[in-house]
Amino acid sequence: MKDPVSPAGSAEPSRMSAAEAATWSDLLSGRHLAIVLVMASGVLLYAMNLYFTAALMPSIVTDIGGQQYYAWVTTAFVISAIVASLFVSRALEAQGPATAYLIAFVGFALGAAGNAISPAMEFLIAGRVVQGLGGGLLAGLGYAVIRAALPERHWARATGVVSAMWGLGTLFGPALGGLFAELGLWRWSYGGLAVVSLLFAVVAQRSFAGATGSGNRTPVPVASLIPLVLATIAISLSAIVPIGWPTFAVVGIGLVLLWLFVVVERRSQNTILPRITYRRGNALKWVYLTVAALSAGVMVENFIPLFGQQLAGLSPLIAGLLGAVLSLAWVIAQLFVVSVSSEAARRRAIRLGPLLLTAGLIAYGLLQAQGAEMTMVLIWAAVLAVAGVGIGLAWPLLGVAAMSSTTDPAEGGKAAAAITTTQLIAFSITSAFAGTLMAAGGDSVADAARYVTFGIALLTLLGIFAAGIATRK
Repeated sequence: MKDPVSPAGSAEPSRMSAAEAATWSDLLSGRHLAIVLVMASGVLLYAMNLYFTAALMPSIVTDIGGQQYYAWVTTAFVISAIVASLFVSRALEAQGPATAYLIAFVGFALGAAGNAISPAMEFLIAGRVVQGLGGGLLAGLGYAVIRAALPERHWARATGVVSAMWGLGTLFGPALGGLFAELGLWRWSYGGLAVVSLLFAVVAQRSFAGATGSGNRTPVPVASLIPLVLATIAISLSAIVPIGWPTFAVVGIGLVLLWLFVVVERRSQNTILPRITYRRGNALKWVYLTVAALSAGVMVENFIPLFGQQLAGLSPLIAGLLGAVLSLAWVIAQLFVVSVSSEAARRRAIRLGPLLLTAGLIAYGLLQAQGAEMTMVLIWAAVLAVAGVGIGLAWPLLGVAAMSSTTDPAEGGKAAAAITTTQLIAFSITSAFAGTLMAAGGDSVADAARYVTFGIALLTLLGIFAAGIATRK
């Protein structure tokens, strides 16, 4: 079996000429720079918007009401993004990158503009659906275009840049959202997002001028799409329904629908994931499971600022900085790992990633206590940094492993786009799971913190085993 960490058909670094050698300066120059700028900006807009809106929501509810629909503002955005991400490879095939990005940026801008003028929460949710459709395309194109538009020698670094945008989104999203909320300008914030999106749409047209798709119009795999979307909706509802049997019921329904999705995919000729995913002995399925486990670990960031304020009495600013530690460590770690050329070293990095992530989360959970002193807060920051390094070590290399799993352009496009689909589904499921565990903590913030952290660590633990299988020769 081909090693999933090695790009298909790639030459060993020692055999490459100096002109072909992959360097940051080559990637960040000329047309390559324009392509990377568009890909990175699209993913950053999506990632930042998740946390951006969370910071704005208290101000939005005060202005237009609709607190009973609070959770649906995020749920509607994420579910529509998941649906859109399933069409990324098809949009690239049929229209090419320039048109695909035009549709994505304009859709995101229209949704943001709708949010800015919303007179009631129902209208805001509708705007978030449109924004999510554009955002899902942007997030998926970020990985898919790497394979289609850049030489293979740049895949690792380009994947590192794109995945770093998820980390930067968690750094800048809450800060910008909080700033606009503080100034009472939540509508202007969405108007600004719309303008920025349209500007990048123009940049994308120039960056991909002359690049066209194959013209193939692959039929939409409706039979696979329906159970997958319904499964995501069902599991997302577990964070909204009352704790108890309704929670177990919707989660159970979601798991059954996920099983049905896999059954349908295995028997279909027209699939969402590459067909090689379902072949016996192929490692691609384990690559995706490892991506899902790392994505689950990222979601702990949503809760760290809250726990920091309530357990250690931190100010909102310091608590927000504590929550950003994981992302900062993630970004820094992957800047180093993308330069690794040894296949053995790449396999070790992928295996080590989930292990460090899980160890960091378990340590963070064990250290949760009411009335924590500043010394303990610094220890929290240290173990969260370990967790972030784990994500950074493995994430970009897993992206390359998926993209290089096949030499078939159509299947390769699916493989790249499925990275984002896997990631978004994992975000949605983990968010709902963590919300349920937090509610189970009752009045004890320390218990809620432990339940959430250990629950997420249980999901990342599965990534240790998946990474081990994915990197076997």
